[in-house]
Amino acid sequence: MGSGEDGHQIPLNQRPEWSDVKPLPQDDGPNPVVPIAYSAEFREIMDYFRAVYAADERSLRSLQLTSEAIRLNPGNYTVWHFRRLILEALDCNLLEEQDFIEKVAMSNSKNYQIWHHRRWLAEKLGTAAAVKELKFTEKILSLDAKNYHAWSHRQWVLQALGGWEDEFDYCHQLLEEDVFNNSAWNQRYFVITRSPFLGGLEAMRDSEVNYTIEAILAHPENESPWRYLRGLYKDDTESWVKDPRISSACLQILCTETRCVLALSMLLDFICHGFQPSPEFKDAVDALRTSGSVSTDSSLAVTICSVLESMDPLRANYWKWRRSKLPAQAI
Repeated sequence: MGSGEDGHQIPLNQRPEWSDVKPLPQDDGPNPVVPIAYSAEFREIMDYFRAVYAADERSLRSLQLTSEAIRLNPGNYTVWHFRRLILEALDCNLLEEQDFIEKVAMSNSKNYQIWHHRRWLAEKLGTAAAVKELKFTEKILSLDAKNYHAWSHRQWVLQALGGWEDEFDYCHQLLEEDVFNNSAWNQRYFVITRSPFLGGLEAMRDSEVNYTIEAILAHPENESPWRYLRGLYKDDTESWVKDPRISSACLQILCTETRCVLALSMLLDFICHGFQPSPEFKDAVDALRTSGSVSTDSSLAVTICSVLESMDPLRANYWKWRRSKLPAQAI
């Protein structure tokens, strides 16, 4: 009803089904300072929308009108709100509404109103919607792997509706495709700590440490697995410091990489928490010293801070501060 034979939109004032409605213009006051240059189509659709909204007309034509308003401005919260009222009043097929929102989201994937509406739909449909919602977020993430809205919605779906069974494998697949995908690392941690099928963090720790160290050795400059590795020992610093796999990985990187800020940073944290480094660590760090570094007689922790000041100049003041705050046992 909204398009002519040539595909162009037919103005509302030329559609018979709208002949009984008097448009309600936007009131910008008598002397608007900077009036917005709306297109004629936008102005007309919103004038008619204001009319049906003011009359609280929850009808099929109003529902169609919200579709047209959303096409022109998918960020209009009031239009989405009224659309939900109409969908409920008419007891509409919410599966069809899912299809509608998916089409809108493909070109507006970072629109807050779209995701709010999608969650509302999923809540109405219940656990039966879980699979479709997860597939929907996968489509969005295939276009933008770090879309915060999609990840947030996906985590909500898992916790509220279920669908955990394949989530760990999905995270693994994403990291196989791009090990630098920090959002996938974050989701992997979310899954191992919350999935009802994996046994929790302690049950997963051993295999996850092996997996993460492998990722670190392949790309020592990738900060995500270093952060993930630290998270695997949340609230258990003693086990973190005593795990020989981690210190061994740090040493291997220090001996083979000329720029190893992340390995040095973790070694520094180790020492500050009581780790007793072997002479090999001192030799590896000494090899990274520059001519302006501290004396070779300095403690390993002090030397690490000095090396990091020159290796990581953007955070030089931070490393100076770290050196000033070293615990007594590290100096």
